[in-house]
Amino acid sequence: MEGKIVKDKAKPLGNYPHLKRVGDFIFVSGTSSRRKDNSHAGATQDLEGNWHLDIKEQTRAVIENIGEILQSEGADLSHVIDMTSFLVDMKDFECYNEVYGSYFNGETGPTRTTVGAHQLPHAHLLIEMKAIAYKRLNK
Repeated sequence: MEGKIVKDKAKPLGNYPHLKRVGDFIFVSGTSSRRKDNSHAGATQDLEGNWHLDIKEQTRAVIENIGEILQSEGADLSHVIDMTSFLVDMKDFECYNEVYGSYFNGETGPTRTTVGAHQLPHAHLLIEMKAIAYKRLNK
């Protein structure tokens, strides 16, 4: 039951792995839109220095990051059985839900919990997600 750091992803901000495999279950740590270079998808700065945050772009990036982390274990998003999402502002729920629905559906997708969070580890983050996937080990 060792944790795994995925080399092509942003390094975790603390002493935890990107994922931990326990038998046929894969637990993915909280994942954001942070890229390997520590910039954030869905966060752009205009010429006046103002930051613009896009929940749709961040949601897409988070789900894609989770998919890439799962690929390191031979799994993909179709193996996700449970997802927990943390939104800084529940006013973003509709746009987040729209993007989420382009990846998953209510019949074959994972169970899901969405909660409001006071803040996330960086001011440019609007969303973080964690996942549990099920993929049989090749024996």
